[in-house]
Amino acid sequence: MLVDGEHYPAVVRAAVEELRAGGRTVVGAALLGGSEKISAGATVPHEYGVADMVIGDSPLAALLAGIDRFEPDEVVDLSDQPVLDARSRLLLAACTLSVGLPYRGAGFSFEVPPRPPLAAKPSIAVIGTGKRTGKTAVAAELARSLTGAGRQPVIVAMGRGGPAEPEVVDPAKFDLSPEALLALALSGRHAASDHLEDALTAGVVTIGTRRCGGGLAGEPASATFAAGVELANERPEEWLILEGSGTSIPPVHADATICVVGAPSASDQELLLGYLGAYPLLLADLVVITLVEQPLADLGAVAALEDRIRGLVPGVPVVHTTFRPRPLGSISGHSVFFTTTAPVAVAGILAAHLETYGATVVGHSSSLANRSRLASDLQSAGQADVLVTELKAAAVDLATRFALERGMRVVYSDNQLVATGGDGPLETLFPSVADLAAERFRAGPRR
Repeated sequence: MLVDGEHYPAVVRAAVEELRAGGRTVVGAALLGGSEKISAGATVPHEYGVADMVIGDSPLAALLAGIDRFEPDEVVDLSDQPVLDARSRLLLAACTLSVGLPYRGAGFSFEVPPRPPLAAKPSIAVIGTGKRTGKTAVAAELARSLTGAGRQPVIVAMGRGGPAEPEVVDPAKFDLSPEALLALALSGRHAASDHLEDALTAGVVTIGTRRCGGGLAGEPASATFAAGVELANERPEEWLILEGSGTSIPPVHADATICVVGAPSASDQELLLGYLGAYPLLLADLVVITLVEQPLADLGAVAALEDRIRGLVPGVPVVHTTFRPRPLGSISGHSVFFTTTAPVAVAGILAAHLETYGATVVGHSSSLANRSRLASDLQSAGQADVLVTELKAAAVDLATRFALERGMRVVYSDNQLVATGGDGPLETLFPSVADLAAERFRAGPRR
């Protein structure tokens, strides 16, 4: 139970008795702050109707101390302003949910999103704080890392354009050529769905699922993900990578979690860490901050974000990264037009990087996620004989179709993850997360 010193103890004691009369067992209280109505600065638990009470240096510290001491089944909030405002209260809710407890109070109830332990092999979730943060690229890089270490994974991905039923895509058997993907798009499918991109770029078996909607704590309103995990359990691969979608978190238990955060501008801090924004970070065993390069990122804001993340999840490694396109076919000696979902500020940098593969880049578009602008941008691709594109958004039904109809060759590209700072190289961080997942899998799911 959460209380504050802005209420007279007798008032709180009466509310506690109402909780007991309603069938609840009150095991203790955490005093979040406030002193106006605490006589002589003394805090006596029995005055509040409880046997024991904890106090912290901050509301969050008091909450965590109470959870640690009392091991409750739920947290009930009897506090109010000015000790807690909406932002700080929702941070407490995020922290409570992250340890598997519901958080309830006057007129609100936050329930723990159900994530049953369905995986029959060690699992690592890749989740994010938003769309276009780079989850798919991180999942692909993780898959390649596991494969290189002899830990063959299967990816289960969910997306807003995923297949009606879970679909197994084995890159050794499934035709992922531009022509085949265009035929898929013309049949009415989303041929740039995340699971197809995963299979193409990571080169591992991927199972595609779909989801609709997303709650404040990452729960999708509707999803076929659990059925996808059941399919993965039947396969011979020894590891599972569970890939989220937008801010939606895979609705099954994961043994370890990587949280992907897009580098913020100075004005984005509260979108990432305010209110319930902290929730996905609180689940993390590794935080990957992406798009950390100028002029896209405010490096001061990145440093401030990193400090806040480390304060929120002390001991969790944080790594800075950016992306570089890696064509999945030869482009040496060719003139290239490049399409990407990356922001305008860095699209030119990414396009220029393709010249390290021996190509001449004659133009680029950052409008891959905006069909009308992309159609216009493609009109300037006339001098190119190769289209290089990420497999995202309108890459197939518009960009690939445009190129093939004009006799251009299409080469899809991977977003290669490049570490730029933080806690060590990805070559050691990813295996460490995998070791942690294996250890937790052997021990069984935590609460």
